[in-house]
Amino acid sequence: MDQVAEGIDPNVLRLEIAILWNNKAWAGLRAAASQGFSQVARPLEALLTILEGCAAYKKPADLKQRVLLEFQQWLKDHPQVSLASLPEEQALPLRLRALELVTERLPGVANPIIDIYQLRLMEPAALTQHVARLKGLSLHCEAATFSVKMGLQLALDMEDMCIPLLLQDKVTLAESFVYGHPHLELRLVTLLDSWCDPRTTQDFLSGMYPDLVLSQFHINQLTSKVLSKHVFRLIGKFNIDPALCHHSVHMRKKGTLRFLMEKRFKWKDIDEENWSDHTKAIIADDPEMQIYLDALLTNYTSSKHAAQLSRMFRDGPNAQKSCLNATPQEWAVPKHHSDRYYQLPISRDNIHFLGTVEDLQQCRELVFKEGGTVGVDMEWRAGFGCVVPQRVALIQLAVLDQVFIVDMCSAGLWQHPSTLDFMKSFLCDTKVRKLGYDLGGDLKYLQTTWSLPEPLKMARVLDLHSVHQEIKRLKVKRTAEKGLSQLVQHVLGKPLDKREQLSYWERRPLHQSQIRYAATDAFCLLEVFSAVGREPSRYGLTPEKLAV
Repeated sequence: MDQVAEGIDPNVLRLEIAILWNNKAWAGLRAAASQGFSQVARPLEALLTILEGCAAYKKPADLKQRVLLEFQQWLKDHPQVSLASLPEEQALPLRLRALELVTERLPGVANPIIDIYQLRLMEPAALTQHVARLKGLSLHCEAATFSVKMGLQLALDMEDMCIPLLLQDKVTLAESFVYGHPHLELRLVTLLDSWCDPRTTQDFLSGMYPDLVLSQFHINQLTSKVLSKHVFRLIGKFNIDPALCHHSVHMRKKGTLRFLMEKRFKWKDIDEENWSDHTKAIIADDPEMQIYLDALLTNYTSSKHAAQLSRMFRDGPNAQKSCLNATPQEWAVPKHHSDRYYQLPISRDNIHFLGTVEDLQQCRELVFKEGGTVGVDMEWRAGFGCVVPQRVALIQLAVLDQVFIVDMCSAGLWQHPSTLDFMKSFLCDTKVRKLGYDLGGDLKYLQTTWSLPEPLKMARVLDLHSVHQEIKRLKVKRTAEKGLSQLVQHVLGKPLDKREQLSYWERRPLHQSQIRYAATDAFCLLEVFSAVGREPSRYGLTPEKLAV
């Protein structure tokens, strides 16, 4: 039972607690609350009276939180005080009074009230009515928070609940409202995408809820640029098909085309073939993108050249020569190139392009050789704001005087179970030392490529990125190079040629320059490790730093 024959007046207890609160007499407040709740006739009803009266005092939310904390502590010693001990005709009025107090988003206030008065046991109609009351008071955030706590999402209209949140830049709260309900997640994302339509104005959006007071900051968050960022973040979070978000996808494609135009015609740091490959991948068979590309071409080049390029993109790709064979003349590099950049010290014949499961198995003996060392690298298409998860296009494995390039764009190879088994076994093999540079990124994309639920496990791996960080502590001479190229320059004397870094790695066949780049990135790891291993002290290292 939760009542006794006699008891003190709850309002007297409220006043005593408030005085102690104002005087910051925390010990006295704790004692008064503990004794007072034991002396009132109906503690659960008295608690509501005290909470309802807190509004008259300073920092009412904090005071409510403190009262609830003390009551919860008191309940531990009085477990018999429970709403379950009351008949429904007495419990319901208390629940309805408690429901009126659940307006704050502070967990320290709302959560205890919900638990103490078992509000989750109320009829859904009463709970949704409370949500409507909160929205009628323009307490949209409080309404959404309460709805999530009570699991009411499916009983409410998603747009009515989330649009006011989005207009107030409360996207995270809108996310929490739909989270775990795939059809609501999709509706939220497609709603945001519809706002990215060029015909949708800020005035239209801000006028959707005329009674909602929006600051200039809120209005500035309603641009298509800001909204599309939310769309793409949520596409990834909720695993939604980007094709369902037409406006955001087209916005990003247009931005990527503008960026590629700048790289090709203004900065001139991408060659025409790679620029063409990336551009073709973006426009694909999309007439709208082709029209936009034509407009860009006229702004960046002469009318005649623009027309030629436009025809090239409309006609599709030209026949390309296979990368599997190259004459010595085609493979040779000019002297000025060899003087400037690190050169791959093996012949083209020792670079093997693996496109089938049978090809992959043929290199097993060398790659899994006990006590061996393998340089590992991977390539994927440059993102340029891509709208789909990036996947690995090549895996390079360098051993001794050979490099094996695994074609992950060959469906018969990357989709075959034995390929994944091969890589898992290789990465976990404790008898083989693996060398990489910032391998975390490579493995992340490899995980995406195979849609693996968990990260790939590795054993006996030396990431030369950490070795590079140690070397840089020696205050070596600064260079314009970065990453692996800088490490190679520090240790082997010349940097890497990174012109193919932003290459379109999913094109087939590959250029000879792409084959050279891919093989070099893997093989140079072996040479760096060998050079540093011979004289570790020269680079400020101890042998233990290289041991795996």
